[in-house]
Amino acid sequence: MKTKRVRHTPDTLPQLTDEQRQRLAPLAALPDESIDTSDIPELSDEAWKAGIRGRFYRPVKQQITARVDADG
Repeated sequence: MKTKRVRHTPDTLPQLTDEQRQRLAPLAALPDESIDTSDIPELSDEAWKAGIRGRFYRPVKQQITARVDADG
């Protein structure tokens, strides 16, 4: 079964529903200090230096055809 791929950019995101806004309001009101991040270890500078940019990124390719005149 083929699934349809949906892509959004910040400009094309659908509007939030009232229910979604109500659910997000308490989270937005929380100060940063009250968010429990104990299960998320901080990364050291060494870990950031060892990172590889674009390791899993595969650009979307599209085949095109071009015709060039022989007298060019």
